[in-house]
Amino acid sequence: MPDRSLLIVEDDRAFLDRLSRAMESRGFTVTACDNVADGLAHIASGAPAFAVVDLRLGDGNGLDVVAALKDKRADARAIVLTGYGNIATAVTAVKLGAVDYLSKPADADDVVAALLATGSDKSELPQNPMSADRVRWEHIQRIYEMCNRNVSETARRLNMHRRTLQRILAKRAPR
Repeated sequence: MPDRSLLIVEDDRAFLDRLSRAMESRGFTVTACDNVADGLAHIASGAPAFAVVDLRLGDGNGLDVVAALKDKRADARAIVLTGYGNIATAVTAVKLGAVDYLSKPADADDVVAALLATGSDKSELPQNPMSADRVRWEHIQRIYEMCNRNVSETARRLNMHRRTLQRILAKRAPR
């Protein structure tokens, strides 16, 4: 049986627990870390065959974990998960050795498919991609939560008028 060791580095504890259980049920031996320092320490003690790493973590950048993994074990396959997808970070992730770049929320089946995909496999386009309005709304919600639901601070960070932000927050999520 091939090596199915998997390192998951994710700071959202609930998502980390769900993904860990889902990956274990799919035959992986999972080690879960909730910060960059723990992920780097685990890699230093023995690099896993696979890794799923969040891009933005509380104590640093998940790309540091991907780079350390590829330095320690060149054949390791890592994917990057993020709620802040953009082309520049996707290109950087691939240059550092990530085999795929998935946006959150990611399904465990999508994660497994990305980890086990061969070079000739092309990933399928999503059946129901999020609309631009939905992506914008989710980004605003994430910043709002990061600011501890402080409307004024969120508005400052988004370079948006506070009243405009309040109107957006009062509406339902777009489809």
